[in-house]
Amino acid sequence: MPIDPQIALGAALPSREFSWTPTDVQLYHLGLGAGARCTDPAELRYLDDSEPKVLPTFATVAPTLGETAAPRVSFPGVEIDLAKVVHGHQEVLVHKPIPAAGKAVSVGRIAEIWDKGSNAVIVQEHTVTGADGEPLWTARSSIFAKGEGGFGGERGPSTKAELPDRAPDAELTTATLPQQALLYRLCGDRNPLHSDPEFARAAGFPAPILHGLCTYGVVCKSLTDILLDGDTTRVAGFRAKFTGVLYPGETLRTKVWREADTLVAAVTAVDRDDAPVLGDVTLRIA
Repeated sequence: MPIDPQIALGAALPSREFSWTPTDVQLYHLGLGAGARCTDPAELRYLDDSEPKVLPTFATVAPTLGETAAPRVSFPGVEIDLAKVVHGHQEVLVHKPIPAAGKAVSVGRIAEIWDKGSNAVIVQEHTVTGADGEPLWTARSSIFAKGEGGFGGERGPSTKAELPDRAPDAELTTATLPQQALLYRLCGDRNPLHSDPEFARAAGFPAPILHGLCTYGVVCKSLTDILLDGDTTRVAGFRAKFTGVLYPGETLRTKVWREADTLVAAVTAVDRDDAPVLGDVTLRIA
């Protein structure tokens, strides 16, 4: 059985010690397209050699920087073929601004497992603590495993966030690069779905798709730059559900509504008649 919920649910995941440098932060930001406005002082702060400002979404790559092997979906009670898996959602809550360099320890667990009938959803939660013993961030993410349901577990929630019933307060368009997936994968995500055309076709896509976490970071950067004056320390948390795919080189359209201390958004692909890309997008403002 690929999923044994009796073993998997609540199981501890291996802890990980890791560190990062300003160069790692620069590479991550370049992977999101930073530097396109190459003479803009605010943009260049993402690429400073000693103290680059750090987007909170850097938390999604910090523990795996430098990895060169394709990821495996292998946890206690879970063994799934990578080609059957897509990212479901991602959330990062930052407890204080992420420094440009640091050391940390991540501990995690399988927080939830949902049986969606023919498919399954597995939710992981990781808590990251800095070298000083203070919490840095908490990350929750889910994977959607095609064909791996039917193990008799609970179906779980099926909620969907409703967008405000009014015109958006802002609409942003953000271009991506044709080679963006090949650059972003250097941050440690070597899933061949994003680089190998044959693997992508076998997984049901006509071409390699952009990493969902790259799109996630691109949108967070756009919201931060345009609606928060580029102040990354004002981002207390960022959440999104991966509702579709983006192909490298396509343009994102982000419709944004201000709601108290949050920005809520919907993200689509301009090039494909505004096909959904990210939903349930929420940026919490500190």
